[in-house]
Amino acid sequence: MADNTTRIYPCPHCKKPTRWDDNPWRPFCSERCKMIDLGAWASEQHMIPGDPNAPVDDLDDPER
Repeated sequence: MADNTTRIYPCPHCKKPTRWDDNPWRPFCSERCKMIDLGAWASEQHMIPGDPNAPVDDLDDPER
C-alpha cells in the first residue's frame, strides 16, 4: 500500500513550511535559504563541536 501523505517540515533557515518529497533544495525551502546556510558554514558562523584540529606542525611528529 502506497503512502500518499505529504511530508511538510519547517525550513531550517526561515522556518517556512516546506514539502519534503518534491523539493530540490531540501531540507531548505529555496535555493536562497540553502545558499545562506552554506555561507554561514563557509564564514564559520556554524561549527561542529569538538576539539580543534591538530596544528600542521604536530602532524609530522612520529610520537603522535
